[in-house]
Amino acid sequence: MPPIFPFTAIVGQERMKRALILNAVDTRIGGVLIRGERGTAKSTASRALAALLPKVKVVDDCRFGCDPDKPNTWCTECKERSDGGKKPLPFHVRTTPFVNLPVSATEDRVVGTLDIEQAIQKGERHFEPGVLASANRGLLYIDEVNLLDDHVVDVLLDSAAMGVNMVEREGISFSHPARFILVGTMNPEEGELRPQLLDRFALSVDIVGIREARERVTIMQSNLDFEQDAEAFRARWKAKEEELSRQIERARELVGQVTHTSRDLLSIAALTASLNVDGHRADLVILKAARAQAAFEGRTKINDHDIALAAELALPHRIKRTPFQQAEMTTEQLQERIEQLAGQSMPSEAEDESESQQGKPEEKKT
Repeated sequence: MPPIFPFTAIVGQERMKRALILNAVDTRIGGVLIRGERGTAKSTASRALAALLPKVKVVDDCRFGCDPDKPNTWCTECKERSDGGKKPLPFHVRTTPFVNLPVSATEDRVVGTLDIEQAIQKGERHFEPGVLASANRGLLYIDEVNLLDDHVVDVLLDSAAMGVNMVEREGISFSHPARFILVGTMNPEEGELRPQLLDRFALSVDIVGIREARERVTIMQSNLDFEQDAEAFRARWKAKEEELSRQIERARELVGQVTHTSRDLLSIAALTASLNVDGHRADLVILKAARAQAAFEGRTKINDHDIALAAELALPHRIKRTPFQQAEMTTEQLQERIEQLAGQSMPSEAEDESESQQGKPEEKKT
């Protein structure tokens, strides 16, 4: 395997890196679409992220990389081997897989196939795994996603959202976990995704080449150093790579403990409503991404800044484009709007507590 450029050595493109890291912290966010011109480190960043992700425990001899600590998510085969999850299964540790989906992939190649003939003749269920099986608990990368068949993209997004791949043919079914970090990249000059598919990507980032001369010089020098001696270059960045890997691992353990208040939910709802965002997917994505952001920073409560950072990634491809909204909103503008909305119409936490107390039946006085 050729050496991979370090994630922490990528110059600039902070928004893209943040979107990738948040999906690494919580794969339930639903993936990221990176749109940008050629040569802006889209594929480099995706491969680099997979390389620094923490190692994972997988069940021995499992074709789908099931998590031994989560029997409720096991594939059909692991459940049968463990008598419905009652017996523990042996496991080993492996690196996080990186799977590159070719543009020519068909639906069967993606989801896998059931051998109906063998099932009818011998009464045996035989499943041939697809790309989703290989990508489970890893990173699934799709270059030029806008050129992929729409139906295949829909299947991928469904699996990313549900975390499971279920194949049914002629009354025979097989399911296996399909939790992965979905990263799609595209060059808008080669065509856009349909709005329905665009909305299914949780986060979206539009990137352009760096214009600052000094940073461009740093990019050239870094690439020359990497090409000359990749191992020495990686060794220089090893400490930062390991620290980021540990930070992601800690955030994964913490994200389930991150809490939010009713004021936070009102902040998100008011923000998306004020920007005329269609549907409710954006609200849920912002909440999940804000929780991941808080966990990444080592906190167990989200704040307005977390919401603004999440909204900056969740809204660009969902905001209706009117002449007034052509320019992207920055994190500072989003946070300012959140605080403005909060001051106008949202109750404080003390009022929230008061309201919740009012809803309770009064105790009888003796």
